[in-house]
Amino acid sequence: MAKIKEIIETVNENQEIAKKFFEIEASILSILNFKDFLERLFTEIQDKMAIPYVWMALIEESDVAEMLQKAATSEILRDRTSLIGKNHFLKVINNKTEPILVNNDLTAFHALIPRQYKHHIRSLAIAPLTLDGGIIGSLNQGDNSKSRYRPDMDATLLKRLATIVSICLSNVMAHEKLNFLASRDSLTGLLNRRVLEDIVKREFDRALRYRTPLTVVFLDVDDFKMVNDRYGHDAGDIVLKYVATQLLSMTRTSDVVARFAGDEFIIILPNTPADEACEFATRMQTFFINHPLDFEGTPIRISVSYGLSHLEDGAYDAMSLLKKADKMLYSAKMEKNTRYSYL
Repeated sequence: MAKIKEIIETVNENQEIAKKFFEIEASILSILNFKDFLERLFTEIQDKMAIPYVWMALIEESDVAEMLQKAATSEILRDRTSLIGKNHFLKVINNKTEPILVNNDLTAFHALIPRQYKHHIRSLAIAPLTLDGGIIGSLNQGDNSKSRYRPDMDATLLKRLATIVSICLSNVMAHEKLNFLASRDSLTGLLNRRVLEDIVKREFDRALRYRTPLTVVFLDVDDFKMVNDRYGHDAGDIVLKYVATQLLSMTRTSDVVARFAGDEFIIILPNTPADEACEFATRMQTFFINHPLDFEGTPIRISVSYGLSHLEDGAYDAMSLLKKADKMLYSAKMEKNTRYSYL
């Protein structure tokens, strides 16, 4: 009788666990935003399964790891993800695709465990994840108790969850890539004009609300047509990509760099008064003058012109801020006497 009661309790317990796994799956299936998906996944597993440590280990070279680095503004993502080289990861899991349960010496798996968890976990469940047929990392769960994950336990539900998470990741990645392509300039990878105009409006409203400075820099490449005529359009494309890369490297993470059209670029500088923006733009000009682009062994000397517009100029909306910067750029080009020769 006691044995039958024990069996019934086990069945009921398994049904309850299966129900919780189903609830987790239902909760994440419709989420297509990368950051929201991972946050929901981690918190749902932790809350519904009462698991203290839930995180994801990702192969550094994977598309998912690249997306993570773009989205990792969340404390949850920073704390609950770890990156590892592909060869090292495959060695740790011994090239297995089935879930791994371990409750003895965890030393061999330390490379997968975030630093803050290593001294607390006594048992560990590792469920490999795949994307487009290749392993990209693992969904991991850890517990303070050695009995939580034993090697002799049935890992069917863990494997099922890993499969669902892998499918969701594929959908999320496809959605995020489409969003990226829709918001980016195809040549330079910078934000495109459509997205830029939305950001200018957002920053303009924010600056008004909090009474903070805001400056917009409108710039273009001097004599760009001459580059195309003398060196060809491939060289022109390389010049634009070079300028874009350098602008990104010279700006802060809070700044916004976008390609407006042709050889024209926009830089939005939140919390930046006009005098500081002018100093930045001057440094930028000096950099390009002192660092010609090496095109197949031939130096292409680059100079840029710019116009500034800031909130104190009396702009009544975001678009007038852009138009004022464009007007100032036009004036600067008309007054600019020195040009770098491409001869």
